[in-house]
Amino acid sequence: MDQILLDIHCHLVPLTPERTEGLPGVAWTPEGTLTVDGYTLASPSVYRVDSLLAWMDENRVERAWISVPPPLYRLDLAADAAGDWTTACNEALQAVAARHADRLTPLFHLPLQHPALAAEVAGVWAGRAKPLFAMPAGSASGGVKLSDPAYAPLWQALDAAGAFLFLHPSKGCDPRYDAFYLQNLLGSPVETALAAAHLALSGIIERHPRMTLCLAHGGGATAAVAGRLERGQLTGRPGAATGADRPRRVLKSVCVDCICHDPAALELSAAIHGEDKVLFGSDWPFSMGLPEPHQALAETRTELRAKIFRDNPRRLLAKYGIAGGG
Repeated sequence: MDQILLDIHCHLVPLTPERTEGLPGVAWTPEGTLTVDGYTLASPSVYRVDSLLAWMDENRVERAWISVPPPLYRLDLAADAAGDWTTACNEALQAVAARHADRLTPLFHLPLQHPALAAEVAGVWAGRAKPLFAMPAGSASGGVKLSDPAYAPLWQALDAAGAFLFLHPSKGCDPRYDAFYLQNLLGSPVETALAAAHLALSGIIERHPRMTLCLAHGGGATAAVAGRLERGQLTGRPGAATGADRPRRVLKSVCVDCICHDPAALELSAAIHGEDKVLFGSDWPFSMGLPEPHQALAETRTELRAKIFRDNPRRLLAKYGIAGGG
């Protein structure tokens, strides 16, 4: 069984009752699970570092970059409360990773809904630790668009730090997705592609070449619509011809994880973004991820699987001076 050098998409709730004391909208059940704004994260594994490490050992995953799961994004919080919540999450992520420094590295959370605060958080944590971050890909309920000029200081801070930014979709608000679990199955891939389109067509990606951008779930629907985005740009569709470089060229600089659930979809994602840009992600511990990664990727081309498991993460780890990948 092949060794997997790095899992860049791995969720963990690092918080404890002590760290959340006094924070509004947060409660702990007698069973030790967290309720946030009325939603209870029931999966016991998402709280247990020992379960994550055991899963990593079982599947020969050397290192994981950990981020908080979407229910902890809390996009409706006001700025002050969002600042307190973000600090609690990031300090807890750092503490958990420090106890297992040879296996875990934190992706610090950025509060998407408050651009100035997100830029401030990025600057603070880039000065304290490795500049590795995770952020929601957007917010349908808040109408957040990543191409909004208000985010310019955030992109500048991330670029200055040469940061890694993992974009993960949050829940949408279109009621048509309510049936068949489509909020997750279809809404999430579309939300990720929407974020990629805003970043590509606005020129943000090409203006910030030192920032490493990574999209969850194989980039969602991004690869499938890249050519259509470019066609709209080249034919002068209203608003599409912004002067930005062609999307299919720009997207070659964007990383994706390998969670596509279909060998052909993974090949398409690798073709659009580049085989050197596909990284392993498990979405641990959630069932929509790859809980049995070697089995799930068994049909993947041997050469591409080697790049996902070893070659690509080795370069990423070296970029950020993180041990591993020998």
